[in-house]
Amino acid sequence: IPTLTWTDEGVRFLDQTRLPLEESYVLATTYEQVADIIVTMVVRGAPAIGVSAAYGVALGARGSQAKTPDEFAPEFDRICARLASTRPTAVNLFWAIDRMKGLFARLRASGVSMDEIRQSLLAEAHAMYDEDIAACKAMGALGGELLPDEGGVLTHCNAGALATCGYGTA
Repeated sequence: IPTLTWTDEGVRFLDQTRLPLEESYVLATTYEQVADIIVTMVVRGAPAIGVSAAYGVALGARGSQAKTPDEFAPEFDRICARLASTRPTAVNLFWAIDRMKGLFARLRASGVSMDEIRQSLLAEAHAMYDEDIAACKAMGALGGELLPDEGGVLTHCNAGALATCGYGTA
């Protein structure tokens, strides 16, 4: 089950506050809504939260009226600060925001247009999503080789699909 999915309208989140009794979804069309979704625990798990923040940055760029990267820079900083404030101890959250900051800095220095910045930030968020699923599949496969034919395994935080972008390592 994908915990979050990019759509033309915004980011569609599986509402984990309703599980296991109800499967429902929440659509975030702004970075502020993504921040609220993180705070209210609609999305949970470090990997999913990190990718959610990256998509929040992309939504913020998409919604900006800035015409140039320099004009966008103060707004970009506010977007990142708001998303960073949602979970002050979330390592993946800060990793994703820092990755988006690094990309924006490189793009801004290279003199690209705002349209290119918007496209690149979204592409980076998509890459993080794809990387999470690929990493989970690889870890699951490697771990699976270590399991005995009989027996059980107790998994902990971030091992299941709900904590990630929808695959999980368990």
